[in-house]
Formats: sequence, C-alpha cells, structure tokens
Amino acid sequence: MKYARLTAEQFNELHQEFATFLASQSIDKKEWDDLKSQKPEVAEQELDVFSDLIWEGVLNRAEFLEHFSKDYIFLFRCSESFIHSIVIKSLDPSVDFLSRPGIEWLSDHLFTDSVEMKVGKKPFGDDRNGDVFSLIKQGAFLSGGELYKQIDAALQA
Repeated sequence: MKYARLTAEQFNELHQEFATFLASQSIDKKEWDDLKSQKPEVAEQELDVFSDLIWEGVLNRAEFLEHFSKDYIFLFRCSESFIHSIVIKSLDPSVDFLSRPGIEWLSDHLFTDSVEMKVGKKPFGDDRNGDVFSLIKQGAFLSGGELYKQIDAALQA
C-alpha cells in the first residue's frame, strides 16, 4: 500500500465507486461477501488497492494545502514540479491561530512587526504525490487556496 487505507466513513461515502471498482474486477456482492469471510487477506488487499486509487486521484488534483497550529500557519501551493509555501508566525504568544479570534487578529496584524512571514519554493522529489501525502499525514488539509491567494496577492502588490 502506497498511501493509507481509507476510513470506514470514507468507504461509506465512496460505496458506489467501490462497487464499481469491484465490478471492474468481476467481483459481485456475493463474491465480495465470500471473500471477506473466507479470504480476508484478499479482501484487505482489495481495500488497499482501492484506497491507493482514490488517494492517487485526490493527490493528482491537489493544488492547495493548509496547516494551522497555535503559532504558525503553513500555506502551500502545489504545482506540477514545485511546492510553494507561505509560512506565517505570530510573534505574540497570546495569539492562537487555531481560534477564530486568532485568525481575526492576523487580518489586522499581517504586515506588522507582530507577524513573521517567509515565502519559499522547492522542487518536489521523485514522487510529487508522496510528498503531498506526507504533508497531509503531518496535519495539512486540502483547501481551495483562498488564504494562500489573498496573501500571495498582497505580497505581490
């Protein structure tokens, strides 16, 4: 398995896609039920293969990621070959970026001495999707990139 097995909740959401996946391998409901009870290791392999296919599709389309902690906000834009980053750090220990007041504080203090910002860019390794998945495993989540775009536009102005 290259990525991670989908959760039970994710499988439930993708029930129809999973049924189609099994059908593409000529496995109907009865055969699937038999596999689960008589050959659980084969059923586990099918779950893993399907999970990797879903992750691969999601990661291929991944463009923006965000990761928030109390003191930092990491914003990423993933192109085909590079990952661009904007890292925002609060120098005020009372600010908590995990709270609404912390984000509101940021909008008022973004370009002040209370905020440190670094912009970077680095090439992906040999496995772009693996690199993106690594960020997700560390707590980043996929986003529409609104915050990245707003801050990037402000920095370009």
